[in-house]
Amino acid sequence: MSRYNEALARYQEKINSIQSQEMVINMGPQHPSTHGVLRLELITDGEIVKEVIPHLGYLHRCFDKHAESMNFGKSIPFTDRLDYLSSMNNSHAFVMGVERMLGMEQSIPKRVEYIRVLVCELNRIASHLIAIGTYGIDIGAFTPFMWCFRDREHIMAMLEWASGSRMLYNYIWVGGLFYDLPVGFEERCRELVDYFKPKLDELDEILTNNQIFIARTANIGVLPADVAINYGCSGPMLRGSGIKWDLRRVDGYSVYPELEFDIPVGEGKMGQKGDCWDRYKVRVDEVRESIRIIEQCLARLTSDFKRTPDFDPRALVPKKVNLKPQDYYVRAENPKGELGFYFVTQERSDIPRRVKARGPSFNNLSVLPALGKDVLIADLIAILGSIDIVLGEVDR
Repeated sequence: MSRYNEALARYQEKINSIQSQEMVINMGPQHPSTHGVLRLELITDGEIVKEVIPHLGYLHRCFDKHAESMNFGKSIPFTDRLDYLSSMNNSHAFVMGVERMLGMEQSIPKRVEYIRVLVCELNRIASHLIAIGTYGIDIGAFTPFMWCFRDREHIMAMLEWASGSRMLYNYIWVGGLFYDLPVGFEERCRELVDYFKPKLDELDEILTNNQIFIARTANIGVLPADVAINYGCSGPMLRGSGIKWDLRRVDGYSVYPELEFDIPVGEGKMGQKGDCWDRYKVRVDEVRESIRIIEQCLARLTSDFKRTPDFDPRALVPKKVNLKPQDYYVRAENPKGELGFYFVTQERSDIPRRVKARGPSFNNLSVLPALGKDVLIADLIAILGSIDIVLGEVDR
């Protein structure tokens, strides 16, 4: 409470000490460019932003307390509601932590692991399409926004076919999957990849080298590598600053070590390394790498690990998760960055004593006051859009 009072006192002092030529302006929580119910309190001098103060808590999900009131299996649908644009990735991280605590990670069938990676990478593409499309409309480019939502719809249809749900899937379970892939899924997924590759080239062409888009993003919101590390940034935010850090490679979880893919990083091609353009380009390049991963998964799922009549994806799903008392942290590469879960388990109970979610959007958003000093209001919109936040994960 003392820290809260100190922070509140600093905030009140900052607001009370504004100069006569300065104004306090609220941006959000209804403003469309705040990407959700985020309130930004700006201290401005004309068009120049002197201070940015983010205010959170308008979409509190109570995830931690939900997870502490029910068993591990029942918590999986709530992980879908953190970053609701990448539900598969959230479930994968949570489930992986429980499987490691149970000591059954090495027992998961390879077909299950490849299906998990396949649906997670499809979800990664869908998430990045939202990031790219909404970023385009933030800058004033309407066409890419429509193209991204059009192509994302095809991915949504595929994931709905596999899980039965459009956005909140509850598909990846502890020890397995809700169900095997539908018959014909692999073939349809190949058709989707063949359709999407030229569409991605069109999207890349209309934005990446667009002079108006470059003028609005290059040399704007430059995030140096040391600042990104100090603020705990991860995902495209960190890689956009030139640091090749991807948990799929660093930790080598699931079957990612068996797959070939590159880790795109910012290079400062259009401006300075770590600017808004670099963060955008990293996401575009990551979509290409996800397509490579999907193609490799499809090849393995139709050859070495193809479906058989006796395959049961629920064979290892435990009826009750019995764990010894322990503290355990698991992390995975969510489309936004490092998604982590910290578990504190208790004896003779499948309900954890404590669960703490580490959402990447929260840490990535925390750097906004540093990036938003002495910039134009219009550039602040470009900076916020380049972070790619989801408030369900920020407010947990």
